[in-house]
Amino acid sequence: MRTLAIAALQTTPVPYDTEATWTRFADQVRATRELFPHVRLVTVPELLLAAEGPLLGPAPAGWTEQVATTVPGPVTDRLCALAVETGLWLVPGSVFERAEDGRVFNTALAISPEGEIAARYRKVFPWQPYEKATPGTGFTVFDIPDVGRVGLAICYDGSFPETVRQLAWLGAEVVIQPTLTTTRDREMELVCARANAWTNQVYV
Repeated sequence: MRTLAIAALQTTPVPYDTEATWTRFADQVRATRELFPHVRLVTVPELLLAAEGPLLGPAPAGWTEQVATTVPGPVTDRLCALAVETGLWLVPGSVFERAEDGRVFNTALAISPEGEIAARYRKVFPWQPYEKATPGTGFTVFDIPDVGRVGLAICYDGSFPETVRQLAWLGAEVVIQPTLTTTRDREMELVCARANAWTNQVYV
């Protein structure tokens, strides 16, 4: 039997403080490693490391531009080091990624215990008009040796049946879908996640 123990940490950032948010995240990952040694993969909510604030709260002007990072870059360097330290696979929510041409994407990452970027997925369905990130153009899977194939999705992607269907066609057996929702539509997102899991015979 193949097993994959996943810790989905229901955590929050320190609003608009990326350094304090990183410290909280890293401490929680280390605590998970200590408390639950059987866990192999840790994931957290969408845009956690971007230290996004409340939906209707005041935000610093141009915050997305301020925190957008290259991939690879300083944020992924830290993530890779943490993965090596803990021996865990990390799917650290998503980050605002600045591409070479200056466009900004909402990007989910998968970091291996060897400290490598195993996958990068740019959110295909940004929640418009609120989310200003550029849409991605393709779906992404990665392999965990001796376990199976994992697909990546982000939040609103799950509202479109084609997302998980395509990941299943690409061989995914598990879909990790970091999500940032604090509003009443969370109930419907759970319905979609369950439907996507059932109709495609994958774990979501």
